[in-house]
Amino acid sequence: MQPENPEHLVRHHTIYACVMGSRAFGLATETSDTDRRGVFLAPTPLYWRFEKPPTHVEGPGEEQFSWELERFCELALRGNPNILECLHSPLVEHLDDTGRELLSLRDAFLSRQVHDTFTRYALGQRKKLDADVRTTGAPRWKHAMHLLRLLISARDLLRTGELRIDVGDQREPLLAVKRGEVPWAQAEAWLVRLAAETEEALRGTPLPPEPDRARVADFLFRVRRSSALQAQPYDQVVQGVVRGGRVWEG
Repeated sequence: MQPENPEHLVRHHTIYACVMGSRAFGLATETSDTDRRGVFLAPTPLYWRFEKPPTHVEGPGEEQFSWELERFCELALRGNPNILECLHSPLVEHLDDTGRELLSLRDAFLSRQVHDTFTRYALGQRKKLDADVRTTGAPRWKHAMHLLRLLISARDLLRTGELRIDVGDQREPLLAVKRGEVPWAQAEAWLVRLAAETEEALRGTPLPPEPDRARVADFLFRVRRSSALQAQPYDQVVQGVVRGGRVWEG
């Protein structure tokens, strides 16, 4: 008995799929790619094997990436910026009942730890920009734009307790940065100001100290149990997802 391509899980067990990147952020132009992200629920009987289902799958489409539900929840509870933003995309392409319940938990994943995760990610990106400036005299302007967008998102999340990823009226100023129309000194000053505003927002944030792990754990337990109770006989489930070489790595 040999496994099939894990893309089967994405095609047949996706509970939530959305568009991310510039299109979700309100920063798309005519040349923008369409980045698709999703969450799939691996049937519970597949976990009864020595070889476990994958935690994530690339494809089957271009610019498409999906996470298994448990891995997605783990990353969201850690405050991973990319994962949290996926939960708040305004461009939803697929949603079943389990996906709707996942989205209803969006506030359970949010806590003050987003300050650390968002700013730590931003610091890493800032170091890359500074290296570009030292090497070439200018940053990669697209990266500078997305760093500014991330800091705006983090600041507003800490201020309001709500994550909104569409940049709204900041679209044109941010696209001007992307086009290289803003001097680096001015863009850098904007970054510094946003970092300071983010620190200030943390002091008065309405977000709780920790995410609601118990609420998320209860959701995951119920979903896994329901999958087990509703599953086909074990051998039929395995044959439906598992046919061909070593798949469950990664």
